Amino acid sequence: MVDSIDTIAEELGERFAAGGHELAIVGGPVRDALLGREVHDLDLTTDAVPQRIIELIEGWADAVWTVGIEFGTVGLRKNGLQLEITTYRSESYQPKSRKPEVNYGTSLEEDLVRRDFTVNAMAVHLPSREFADPFGGLADLDARRLRTPGRPEDSFSDDPLRMMRAVRFAAQLGFTLAAEVGAAITDMSGRLEIVSAERVRDELSKLMLSPDPRTGVERMVELGLADHVLPEVPRMRLEIDEHHRHKDVYEHSLTVLDQAIDLEDKRGHQPDLVLRLAALLHDIGKPKTRSFESGGRVTFHHHEVVGASMTRSRLGKLRFSKDVIADVSTLVALHLRFHGYGKGEWTDSAVRRYARDAGHLLERLHILTRADCTTRNRRKAAALARAYDDIEHRIRRLAEEEELNRIRPDLDGNEIQQVLGIDPGPMVGKAWRYLLELRLENGPMDKEAAAAELRRWAEEHGD
Repeated sequence: MVDSIDTIAEELGERFAAGGHELAIVGGPVRDALLGREVHDLDLTTDAVPQRIIELIEGWADAVWTVGIEFGTVGLRKNGLQLEITTYRSESYQPKSRKPEVNYGTSLEEDLVRRDFTVNAMAVHLPSREFADPFGGLADLDARRLRTPGRPEDSFSDDPLRMMRAVRFAAQLGFTLAAEVGAAITDMSGRLEIVSAERVRDELSKLMLSPDPRTGVERMVELGLADHVLPEVPRMRLEIDEHHRHKDVYEHSLTVLDQAIDLEDKRGHQPDLVLRLAALLHDIGKPKTRSFESGGRVTFHHHEVVGASMTRSRLGKLRFSKDVIADVSTLVALHLRFHGYGKGEWTDSAVRRYARDAGHLLERLHILTRADCTTRNRRKAAALARAYDDIEHRIRRLAEEEELNRIRPDLDGNEIQQVLGIDPGPMVGKAWRYLLELRLENGPMDKEAAAAELRRWAEEHGD
């Protein structure tokens, strides 16, 4: 740990000491260094108030920013290293407030006791490099255990988002929750409602991008947090009928998430938030569409359409970006499309439509569709894998021949106007869509043939 402290941090510590103030590296950087994880930026804490911090770094830092100054934080950059310095503080939420109240503290221990977990309540004094661990964080780090420095009820009352952070650490770092921490989260999960959707979204995104998001989702469901973040997920815990004619949708979805992550890695992709959200949510429409039919059959007709709508609604409430919402909901809507492929009976036009409807999501759709096969019937699983190998091969062949990702009608808008002798207007759009359908159905045409088809279509429509 000592060897990992940058000389810049030591130099900064000397400046603060010369100015009569304390300075220490604290929190995540200390934890990550002790875990052998790479430390990119440094978080520091001090007894100096923000204005005094600015005075001490003025003329020394290459750049200074005060975006977080209302929370007692001043940011700086020195020789490419980014640091944030925060005045000793404590945060708390009033019962109905969505914004924390920040009060400055006077000692390092007072600051550490108000931090989320003991593994984040360790510090290294600068410039002395003295290690501070008043709440046993090092032992908890060794045991991969999450405890709070004080009572968990006080910690989660101060900032309810810490409950989400606890399950995220379980997924990200492989930690277990101390019994009292899990009990407090179960009792207080409803307090998460006062936290802004944006902060919850960011924690959920970090959880989903962790090495083991399944564990985080399971903890969220078990502890009641999912009821306030992704209530559609625990609702997928449908009972399995006595004849096992349909799977537990919740367990199936977690398995699909695991298999999607495995395929993501095998295909050389980085952790993908859109893909992982789609894998988790692809069947959330099933509880709403479940129907019991004659003979004991259970059906979920159009659950992909209902699920896509539910996905848009939920991700919108969590303030995800429009692009993420559109991409995840599109994958949910398309995840069943392949199951009409059968033994390769699709025409080339059907394959073109499949690829075109997926657009830039095609590789993600490949992964999601493959991951969605969780059957224990080896023969059925092998048949599905062969069928998807075939459709991927056909898409690659057509892509090479026709540049599928850039399919357009064989005539553009100006050419349509010239052929039909019309001005810009709705008719041009109708003609463009007709030619696109023709292109998808028959493949490329030369311009003369396309113009002839366009004239025939216009005559038939009497326009």
